Amino acid sequence: MISDKCACLKPFYVMEILERAKELEQRGREIIHLEIGEPDFDTPECVKQAARQALDRGETHYTHSMGIPELRQSISRHYNKTYHVDIDPDQIIVTAGTSPAMFMLFAALLHPGDQVVISDPHYACYPGFIRFAGGIPVKIRAGQENGFQLSPEEVKKALTPRTRGILINSPSNPTGNVTPAEIIQELADLGPYIVSDEIYHGLVYKGKEHSVLEFTDKAFVLNGFSKLYAMTGWRLGYIIAPGPFVRTLQIVHQNFFISANSIAQWAGIAALENAHEDVFQMKQTYNKRRQYLLERLGRMGFRITVEPTGAFYVLANARFLSDNSYELAFDILDKAGVGVAPGIDFGEGAEGYLRFSYANSLENIRVGMDRLEKYISSNGP
Repeated sequence: MISDKCACLKPFYVMEILERAKELEQRGREIIHLEIGEPDFDTPECVKQAARQALDRGETHYTHSMGIPELRQSISRHYNKTYHVDIDPDQIIVTAGTSPAMFMLFAALLHPGDQVVISDPHYACYPGFIRFAGGIPVKIRAGQENGFQLSPEEVKKALTPRTRGILINSPSNPTGNVTPAEIIQELADLGPYIVSDEIYHGLVYKGKEHSVLEFTDKAFVLNGFSKLYAMTGWRLGYIIAPGPFVRTLQIVHQNFFISANSIAQWAGIAALENAHEDVFQMKQTYNKRRQYLLERLGRMGFRITVEPTGAFYVLANARFLSDNSYELAFDILDKAGVGVAPGIDFGEGAEGYLRFSYANSLENIRVGMDRLEKYISSNGP
């Protein structure tokens, strides 16, 4: 008999699309991948060089369970320089990516039956993390009609004595939208802990992103190196936690993960301190792709009423093709050879939508849009 904890997990549909795409590629099909949220850039050379140097120095052993002091100090400086907040390096726990960080955070924060408010749509795996820790995700609709923004008024109505956290994600996966400062402040003023997923910080093309730590100390920050620095395979992230939770999180990390990868930690310092020009160039390229994708999707009939200005995603209303985004995504993959993410993966609020990732070359995006245009002409209304 499978445990209830695992039985409650739903498939990650983006991965199922990717796995189907890989099967088609093995049969000789050429697939344009717009489904997966992974930078197509190589990791910056300065980061790779720092890893080589760490390897040559013999930095191949366990580190402190909270991470090497040099990296935690570098993260602290980064938050001070970027957001003008003072973070004690001893509030930072370095992890093997943000997924273990999220697992640890909810394990430390939630008692069985405690609630965490999340937006709908939301990153596909949030509910699973919350439920696995014994919590209950409380979903608040944040639809296209209000800019995919979480409404503080609606969140306030949903609060109960069992509400332990409010989870925010800006820039957002899947919408690509950036949460304004005033909304973050209003959410922080509601009382529960704010859990802020800041993994797409730095990837903003208009305006400015804000860290929750600019508005409150009663917050947890999740962040890492995968997206901004094209370091997905390095598996390096971190939590910034309120002081009373740090020791508990450290003990959880010791028991379940021991420490993050030693070589990746030294590489992370180089990313924070030396990769600014690389990041600038990647952002310029992403923005060109973003603008092109928005224009092509709009011409094909997809409704995008709110311009996404962050991350590398466009969540487009595809109801003129189908109300069933899961079936539609697989049909587009099979018939057009284009991988896209079904909106239902991100909650009921995204059903009828498709998420397009522009973490692929402009050339490939052009080919993908041409194929999609032909698909619509053959299968559309």
